[in-house]
Amino acid sequence: MKATGIVRRIDDLGRVVIPKEIRRTMRIREGDPLEIFTEKDGEVIFKKYSPIGELGDFAVNYVETLAKASGHAACITDRDNVIAVSGIPKKELVEKKISHELDDLLNDRESVTYESGRTISVADGNDKYNAGVVVPIVSEGDTIGSVMFVMRDGEKPTEIEEKLAQTAAGFLGKHMEG
Repeated sequence: MKATGIVRRIDDLGRVVIPKEIRRTMRIREGDPLEIFTEKDGEVIFKKYSPIGELGDFAVNYVETLAKASGHAACITDRDNVIAVSGIPKKELVEKKISHELDDLLNDRESVTYESGRTISVADGNDKYNAGVVVPIVSEGDTIGSVMFVMRDGEKPTEIEEKLAQTAAGFLGKHMEG
């Protein structure tokens, strides 16, 4: 754990303000759920909660099925990290932070298909893998992640990849609702 040197007091309602610079760095937005952990030595740890991350093995199996059905690499992300990958080496993307471009797309809540010549990196600092189709996963009105297909150089996504990603995102969003 890394000390920031920032100290905050608890107010009379038990609230603590997380400084803006930490919220920006950690991509914590107003309304984001935080999970609270305690340690025996008195530490209290706040961690961003990822409902998609709760899917674990299910997300891995789902993304493998998408990749097999389409013949293209596929990814499932939450709002911060790549959760599951199939069709490309997992170590290159799994648990990596999503790119700022992808984060902006998720904020806009729109499905996007990229033609050749236009690219969006899947993960921060990794321009090797670019999304061809991105569909946000929406649950209870909130964007909680995305389903995407990764295209190789020169490949264009087809309507099939778009429909598969839309179906997967819709299913995962409904699954998370209940």
